[in-house]
Amino acid sequence: MEPNLDLLRAQDHGAFTELVQRYHNQLLVVARAIVRHGQAEEVVQEAWVSIFRALPKFEGRSTLKTWMYTIVSNAAKAKLRKEGREVQMDEPGEVLGSYLSEERFKSDGHWAGGPSDWHMESPDRILEESQLKQCIEKNLQKLPEAQRAVFLLRDVEQQPLEEICNILGVTNSNVRVLLHRARLSLLSVIDHYQETGQC
Repeated sequence: MEPNLDLLRAQDHGAFTELVQRYHNQLLVVARAIVRHGQAEEVVQEAWVSIFRALPKFEGRSTLKTWMYTIVSNAAKAKLRKEGREVQMDEPGEVLGSYLSEERFKSDGHWAGGPSDWHMESPDRILEESQLKQCIEKNLQKLPEAQRAVFLLRDVEQQPLEEICNILGVTNSNVRVLLHRARLSLLSVIDHYQETGQC
């Protein structure tokens, strides 16, 4: 059931509580895509205050969810600006040798093949291995902020590209480039782990 916009615009506390319960975790994912994990909760709390205050003026030009994502994104970017850091959306790509080869992807954007020499039965089984999970999480945090944001929103949160463009204020082609770079970097981590057993 969709949130009742009339009640939300009237700042009904019950309707707002339901909204928070429904979307809080999703907004945390957006915040974590931009700021560090430890700062995300604070950013989302600030965003909820802004959302509550702005609800009477919500015009419905976008979905409520997109509107809230944008508020969280803006709050997270403001936090970075206060710290003297900016989310750079046009970052230079880091060269990671053959791992960043365009040959890893088909023309439709799908993987051409999995990491070299899978030692387990399936990709699902390898992801169950806790050391690899920790390695991926550690390297996900090392990605440039823009790449991490796009990767989390697209591949973790399953947001459509148009939504990501609206949330981050970037073009569709820029989102695709950032997503491509993030996926290649993480694939190199998996390949390295498979070849060496080390993160």
